[in-house]
Amino acid sequence: MSKPVVRVYTDYKSPYAFIAVKPTYELAEALDLELEWLPYTLRISEYLGSVEERTEHSWRRVRYSYMDARRYANKQGLTLKGPKRVYDGYYASAGMVFAQRTGIFRPYHDTVFETFWKRELDIDVLSEVSALIGSVGGDPAAFEAYAEGPGRAEQDAIVTEAEAMGVFGVPTFVFEGELFWGGDRIDLLRERIAESRAAAASE
Repeated sequence: MSKPVVRVYTDYKSPYAFIAVKPTYELAEALDLELEWLPYTLRISEYLGSVEERTEHSWRRVRYSYMDARRYANKQGLTLKGPKRVYDGYYASAGMVFAQRTGIFRPYHDTVFETFWKRELDIDVLSEVSALIGSVGGDPAAFEAYAEGPGRAEQDAIVTEAEAMGVFGVPTFVFEGELFWGGDRIDLLRERIAESRAAAASE
């Protein structure tokens, strides 16, 4: 019997996506799930405004969000430092797709999150992401060809498909067409998977 598939939309520059990684792995292991990770690159200025245009209300939200995420990061023994600037993150997101296709996903994924939030990786610099690909056993030249070639159109298509389903933020989990936004919805997702299995068993 095939494993249930849960699609996970994530973005390396989201602190809430970062702190949801470990609980997501734990869920997959506990329930024997297959995870399909896809990049949903947040356009931060759309919901928080550009740095120059942010209101004091927006800045309060930003400060609270990092403080809140850091509490969860501390519980997991993770380092979460506020980013130095607003990032796009395309190259790291392209690396996510490339890493899954080339068998280096887990070390790539974990290392990008860890080093970015320690301020040790610039996810907007192709050479830095390429070097990371190489450090975990990937082919840097092949990655660069992908990122500077078909990767951009493919990522646009991934985001378009996600938004057609209703995705607007990360992490978002999709199971049998149902969306669960946020790491704090993992328990609800767990219940939904259990219900689906029970229904299938009764047929």
